[in-house]
Amino acid sequence: MKGCFKYNLCFYSNGLETMIIFETNMGNIHINVDADKAPISAQNFIDYVNDGFYDDTIFHRVIENFMIQGGGFTEDMSQKSTKAEIENEAKNGLKNSKYTLAMARTAAPHSASSQFFINTTDNLFLDFPGQDGWGYCVFGEVVEGFDIVDKINQVTTGNKAGHGDVPDDSVTVTKAYVQ
Repeated sequence: MKGCFKYNLCFYSNGLETMIIFETNMGNIHINVDADKAPISAQNFIDYVNDGFYDDTIFHRVIENFMIQGGGFTEDMSQKSTKAEIENEAKNGLKNSKYTLAMARTAAPHSASSQFFINTTDNLFLDFPGQDGWGYCVFGEVVEGFDIVDKINQVTTGNKAGHGDVPDDSVTVTKAYVQ
């Protein structure tokens, strides 16, 4: 089956999409995860969701007109323990377009674990091969709650517990689940 995301990002699928709902204190975000194009990243994310890992975590890094990042910290900026790092699947043809979901990582290409980000603009410089020869793996897209993503991207930020770009008022994922 062929499908196209809302922003002209097309994919070919054998029906392996999974819908994830993030209930946040600012509203709900519905995310379609593409296990066909990014099977390792998608399964990793779904496993974290099913384990309740993302419940009561925050969007800890918000950079206006770039991205919103979550999946690693609680409101007091305690970092959560994660599973093993996964392989970078950025060479899957999916683009870091506005409202797509990608794995966050360190400078090491295969260092992604639980953290993710939602692109709030087209960040095509993050696509494979990127500036580091790897890029950042896109594995899904927001399909509902665009206004919530936009509201989160507009919050005021500052420094907290040694981290920059942290929302002054916490943006919390109260519950994440597979629909």
